Amino acid sequence: MIEELDKKIIRALNQNARKSFREIAKEVGTSVTAVINIVKKLESQGAIKGYAPIVDPGHFGFDLTAVISLRISQGKLLETQKKIAADPQVAAVFDITGEWDSFVLAYFKGRDDLNRFLKKLNGFPFIDRTATHLVLNTVKDERRLFL
Repeated sequence: MIEELDKKIIRALNQNARKSFREIAKEVGTSVTAVINIVKKLESQGAIKGYAPIVDPGHFGFDLTAVISLRISQGKLLETQKKIAADPQVAAVFDITGEWDSFVLAYFKGRDDLNRFLKKLNGFPFIDRTATHLVLNTVKDERRLFL
């Protein structure tokens, strides 16, 4: 069970993961040592997986976002998903329920870039079918968990 102090520290890190432990301690009303110990505990438990800047893909020329549905055959789901996940343009690979086996979220520099990726993807031996959905507008894209 997550403690209330843990939640407060996560909220502070969500606002700015570059805050010092001293700033977080002052903000949440505890000691610096307590903050350090809780952050180390959450990291060792895998609750905090790392720290990264929130980057706008469009700023770096990745103006096209696609969600690709996949049907993967012959019991090769995880093997195929891992191969897809290794591509640097792929932001996420989801193992899902329903009509499709997997969703892939990826960023592209344009149609030609997407076309190359799809041709490569459709060449994988266990991918039976794909459906590509282009993202027109992003209403919300949030990786942080707000507790």
